[in-house]
Parts: sequence; C-alpha cells; structure tokens
Amino acid sequence: MKIGVPKEVKQDENRVAMTPSGVMSLKNSGHQVFIETNAGVGSGISDRDYQGAGAVIVPTAEEAWAHELIVKVKEPQKEEFAYFKEGQLLFTYLHLAAETEVADALISNKVTGIAYETIQKNTGELPLLTPMSEIAGRMSVQVGVHFLEKIQGGKGVLVGGVPGVEPANIVIIGGGFVGTNAAKVAVGLGANVTMLDININRLRELEDTFPGKITTLASNEYNIQTQVMKADLLVGAVLVPGARAPKLVTEEMIQSMEDGSVVVDVAVDQGGSIESIDHVTTHENPVYKKHGVTHYAVANIPGAVPKTATYALTNVTTPYVLKLANLGIDEFIRKDSAFAKGLNTYKGKIVHEAVAQGLDRRYVELHTIFH
Repeated sequence: MKIGVPKEVKQDENRVAMTPSGVMSLKNSGHQVFIETNAGVGSGISDRDYQGAGAVIVPTAEEAWAHELIVKVKEPQKEEFAYFKEGQLLFTYLHLAAETEVADALISNKVTGIAYETIQKNTGELPLLTPMSEIAGRMSVQVGVHFLEKIQGGKGVLVGGVPGVEPANIVIIGGGFVGTNAAKVAVGLGANVTMLDININRLRELEDTFPGKITTLASNEYNIQTQVMKADLLVGAVLVPGARAPKLVTEEMIQSMEDGSVVVDVAVDQGGSIESIDHVTTHENPVYKKHGVTHYAVANIPGAVPKTATYALTNVTTPYVLKLANLGIDEFIRKDSAFAKGLNTYKGKIVHEAVAQGLDRRYVELHTIFH
C-alpha cells in the first residue's frame, strides 16, 4: 500500500503522524511511505531521518495526499478538502461531532474517515486516545497554574500554598484518563483537589489511586455548582466517545467564580463541557476573559509539546497503520471489532451512532453497507 503523511496545517500544530521507526516498519512489510517535506520538523524529525528509514520525501501537500491511505494527526482543514477522493482512507483524529464541515466534505467525497478517538475495545478502552488524554490532562493543570499568576491575569495564588497559607482549590470534572492525569499533577503540586464523576465505582478507584490526597464527589448539578463556585482552577475533563461533550457547567456557575480564577476545558474539541466557552482558542492566543474568569480553550493541547506527543501518539497508532496496510480496510474491519468502531464515514454515510447524533445526521449501521 502507498501511504501519505502530509504536514499538519492546523494553526500551531507541530505534531506529525509518523516517526522514522513507523516508516521502517511499513517499509519492511513491503509498503511505501510518502512524507511531505518538513512534516516532522516541529517534532524534531528531519527529512533526512525519514529518508534513512526508507521514506520518500515529496515537496508538496498534494503529492503527500495523492495516495490510498492518508495518516494525519488532526482533522483536515478547509484547504485540504480539495485533496479528498472517493475511496481514500483517512486515519486521524476527526472529532466530527464538532466538525460539521469536515464531516460534510468526507461524506460528499466518499472518503473513509477512521477516527483515532473512536477506536474502542470491548472493555471501553480508547487505545489511540489515551496517550493524548494523558498529555492533555497533565498540561491542563500546568497551563492553568500558569494563568493563575497575577502577571497573567490570574488571582495570584501559589497552587501548593506555603506553611500557614492554604493551597489553591483545583476542581476536576471527569475521572477518566484526562481527569486522572490532571489530578496527578495537581496532587503533586500540593493543591486541594476535588474530582467529580458520575460513576461511583470510578470514584472508589480514584480514592484508591490517591489515598487521602483528593476529595471525590458524585457528579450532579448541585455538587458541580458548589465546587465551581470555590474553584481557583476548574478543569473540564469529560468525554463521550464520538459525541459532543455534555454542557455540565453553566454560564451562571462561571459567574459565581472569583475574578482571576481559571477554566481549562479539555473537551473543547468535542464542543466543550463549559457553557461560557464560546469559541476555540489557539496556542498563540490561548485565553480570553469572561465574567472575570480566564478561559483556556485550546483544541489541540498536546500540540504544545509535539516532541513528546508525536512519539506517544505513534507508539499506539503505528501498529494499527501497519495492520491496515497489511490487511486492507475490509479485512481489518472483519478481524478487529475495536478498529471497526473507528469508522466514522464509509461510502458516503455516517456509520458511527454517536457522531451522527452529534451532527444531527442520519446514522447508517455499518453492516448494512459493508460486504
């Protein structure tokens, strides 16, 4: 199979979808990999590194896209829609529930859109989302703490406090991979940490993970309202695979926070879980103030640490790319139910139920059009 790896064009996105080791694995299995020049520079990978592993370097995005399988990091941007062609396989983070234009372009061009974030094992694990969730969770506290500094417009509190002065209150809504990794950093900094989740069994697990170091609460409107009001840093860490994030924090709750508090919504690429976040921000201009509260709404948080993020991502995506190239899409669907759940668009139809609901579009069961 011929595999194209274009340079990411989303603003401030420096990750790349393949490393030299991935190129070598594919090359050794008889496949060809075409990488757009300088695609890896933002992650510290040179064209020479890729060539040494057996890749063909192509000078333009058009040449990188001119292949059967395209492997990316982020959803295609408008300028990339022109490269779509019928039957093409696109393997990337798609987040289509919040990307109507991308979904429409994939459907109209009959591109098979396979989303990293919806590949799901029978256990519920999301193996290709997990490493980015780990990074985003840890960074949510890292960036939040930065914007709590007075010079950054924050209320001027030291997160861990000092003897005789209480630490900051960090409230994390969601106890999955994002929330757990946010808690690791928050606990390590000495904050007062409160975590909310709807799954009581998950809260028990979190108590065991952080014995005596966090407070856990059932996620309901009353508890969320109470905790948001006293949070110095609020982290939105909820996820419904493939679907839009539920709006759990209302505008009124945000208004109850003290001036200079900080909100980080990791779910912003799925529509966001915090009502007062009304637009996505970038790494270049990551925050805005609303109701006196600093809002951080960057949709590609791991893009700030591309060297770490690229290798963490490709550690888990490369085996899937290799299997897809070796087996072909139809055989891989038959053999791997987790991979089949990654299909969002197929033959011009939306074949993932949560994605269809998020877009308010017709859902078509995969088995009805798959032969």
